[in-house]
Amino acid sequence: QHRKRRPRAPYRGMMLHQDGSTHEWVPNKKWDLIITLDDATNEHYSMFFVEEEGTVSSFQGIREVIEKYGLFASLYTDRGSHYWYTPETGGKVDKVRLTQFGRAMRRLGIEMIAAYSPQARGRCERMFWTHQERLPKELKLAGITDMEAANKYLREVYLAAFNAEFGVPAREDKSVFTDCIVGNLDDILCERYERTVGNDNCVSFEGLSLQIPADEYRCHYVKTKVQVHKYLDGTLGIFHGPRKLAGYDGQGKLMTKKKMMAAA
Repeated sequence: QHRKRRPRAPYRGMMLHQDGSTHEWVPNKKWDLIITLDDATNEHYSMFFVEEEGTVSSFQGIREVIEKYGLFASLYTDRGSHYWYTPETGGKVDKVRLTQFGRAMRRLGIEMIAAYSPQARGRCERMFWTHQERLPKELKLAGITDMEAANKYLREVYLAAFNAEFGVPAREDKSVFTDCIVGNLDDILCERYERTVGNDNCVSFEGLSLQIPADEYRCHYVKTKVQVHKYLDGTLGIFHGPRKLAGYDGQGKLMTKKKMMAAA
C-alpha cells in the first residue's frame, strides 16, 4: 500500500514533536541537539545543545515552550528510555508504568504519543538533515567552538532565522495553547524519588546525606516516607506530602529560604 505523508495538525499547539540528534556540530566535538517543534507550522519553540539527551534535556525543552506559549495538547516522541518504558525490545510502550518524564506530562495534562517507525518521525528527521547541513557551517563562520557560545548563537541568531525561512502557515488560524495554571513548574518538571528518613533524621540520596532541619510541626521525620525532588539546575528539595521541608544545593548543603527563592 502506498504510504502517504501524514497531514499536519491543523492548529498550533495541537501536537508538538521533541527529538535529539547527535552530530559533530563543531570540529572534534559531538553534542546532542534537542529540538521541540510544532507539527502544524514547523516552528521550533526550543532548541539547544547538551552533552547527552535525557530526562533533564527533555524537561528543559518542554519548560521553554510552556514559559513562552503555555500548555499544549500532545507530544510526539520516539521510544527513548527517558520518554517510555518498553517491556519488550521493539514492542509497544507501557502507558501505565510511567517514566519521570511521562509522570510530569500526565500531571500537566499533555498526551504523549509514541512513534513506532522511522517514517513516523519524519518531521523531525527532515529538520535535523537541514540543521546538520547548515549549523556546523554557521558556527564555524562565527568562530564558535564551545557549547555555551553555540547555545547563545542558537538563541540570538539561528532560531529566529530558521523559523522565518522554514516555517509554514497552519491550516487553521487558531492556537490551542492554554495558560499554565497547574502550579509550580519547578516541582512538576523535575525528577522525583521516594526515600525513607533514617534514624539520624537524614535522607540518603545519590551519595549525599540530606539533613532535615527542625521545624514547628514535628521534632523529627525518622522512618517517614518523603519525596526528593531533583531540579533541572541540580538543586534538591525534600517534601512530606505537599509541604517542602528543605532545599539543598547540588552538594547537599542546606539552603536558606532566601537562597531557595533566588534559585527559583
